[in-house]
Amino acid sequence: MKNAAATRPVNLMVITWLTYLMFMMFAMTTDAVGVIIPQIIKEFGLTMTEAGAFHYATMAGIALAGLGLGFLADRMGRKWTIILGLAMFALNSFLFAAGNDFLFFCTLLFISGLSIGVFKTGALALIGDISTSTQSHTRVMNMVEGFFGVGAILGPLIVTQLLLSEASWKWLYVIAGVLCSLLILAAFGVKYPTTHEPSQETVNLKASLAMMKDPYAMAFSGLAMLYVGVETAIYVWMPTLLAGYQGPAMWLALYALSVFFVLRAAGRFFGSWMLARLSWTVVMALCSGAILICFVLALFGGQSLAVYVLPLSGLFMSVIYPTINSKGISGFKKAQHGAVGGIILFFTCLSAVIAPLAMGAISDVFGDAKYGFVLATVLAALLFGALLFNLIRDPSASRLKALDVSEY
Repeated sequence: MKNAAATRPVNLMVITWLTYLMFMMFAMTTDAVGVIIPQIIKEFGLTMTEAGAFHYATMAGIALAGLGLGFLADRMGRKWTIILGLAMFALNSFLFAAGNDFLFFCTLLFISGLSIGVFKTGALALIGDISTSTQSHTRVMNMVEGFFGVGAILGPLIVTQLLLSEASWKWLYVIAGVLCSLLILAAFGVKYPTTHEPSQETVNLKASLAMMKDPYAMAFSGLAMLYVGVETAIYVWMPTLLAGYQGPAMWLALYALSVFFVLRAAGRFFGSWMLARLSWTVVMALCSGAILICFVLALFGGQSLAVYVLPLSGLFMSVIYPTINSKGISGFKKAQHGAVGGIILFFTCLSAVIAPLAMGAISDVFGDAKYGFVLATVLAALLFGALLFNLIRDPSASRLKALDVSEY
């Protein structure tokens, strides 16, 4: 394979920024759902379980696209896969303005998830093309997820401002559609890096599913599931856990989720800097240990401690997922990055659906949201244990080192 530096285009910075903005744009919609759900409950007279479809429809679409269409990034190429996914997303977003039916919106959200799954796997594969090593891949991934965190802050703010102006929440999707259209125009005019073209026999759905037999891919998918289970406890159930809080940190209880998202976004930018100076295995073990401490303190200290430590956990969570994602993807040849990125994405979304459902069910059975956090704390302990083992044994070291030589 040719050296990556020889094929890297002069407009590498443009491609990098397009990737950052892509993640920010779709995060504006996916992470604003928590603010939209109370509105659709009022509009359509829904139960909380029914309204939860606004979250699950998108996650289901992303999961199916990640598993079934992730190989497109390797077969069609990064550029055309990204443009295809963005075009689907833009058209679908504009259709929100034309409807006023709950089932119609759920259908659009499912299609939106499919679109995100297509262009996100293309973008994840592209990160490998613009990186100079597996270490560089991890730093870029943290920057990308940092911009995702910015979008997660902007989306709810936009919806809140729309509602204060007595405008419909649907305009968020129209705004996202406009931004997406601009990204499509920019993507058409950019020269993407040339990559090795795999044979069609090795890049198809069957070959992609066969990668699920690779212990390496499944190990990192498992880590992603554990992490997402821990994170969803915060952004789905923390407001419920803190409901009715009376104490000196009333303002923090009110804005706890916003503080969490801000710290998560800031931590991802800081994580990119930190990973350039420390071993990723050390960073991951330390951060997962800090998350576990936060959850244990929240569990045994009640609301008086939870109001402080759960938002703070966002700072430690920030680096975990992008690093898991990066090491999982960069542990394969670049020609397989789309497929393996799709597999990890599938398990990510699967956990984003199953974990909060399980926590909600446990909380309902015992009559208190804190019991759902017992499960979240168990998941945090398993994540810490796995990453502590990773620090001690570093089982991926030889594989990543070999790919540094052959792929970068």
